[in-house]
Amino acid sequence: MMMRRVVLAAAGLIGAGGVAAAAAASHAGESRNLVAIAAICLSHGPALLAIGLAGRSRVFQLAGCILALGTVLFAGDLAAREWAEHGLFGGAAPLGGGLMMLAWLGLAIIGSLGGRNDS
Repeated sequence: MMMRRVVLAAAGLIGAGGVAAAAAASHAGESRNLVAIAAICLSHGPALLAIGLAGRSRVFQLAGCILALGTVLFAGDLAAREWAEHGLFGGAAPLGGGLMMLAWLGLAIIGSLGGRNDS
């Protein structure tokens, strides 16, 4: 139940971050970082919402937590580069991207196995 709440909270925060990045990008001119942040957050936020609402299994929710962490690391690193002129830490964006890919692959495996949808 706790992981489900984390995933749902992350969905809202990541979605809001995506809207904020899109708004900032519309006023900032040519900022590839802001456009990338908006795209990542506005695609992964709704996915996290769906995961949080649809899946009750712990493995499914764990994949959601990994997806949320990856999104925060990736988008957070780009945001730090945009506004602080340095990343979060060395390799934060690639780590975040790798976690997002791992989570999506995990969701594909979970879906293909057709596991039970209970705690």
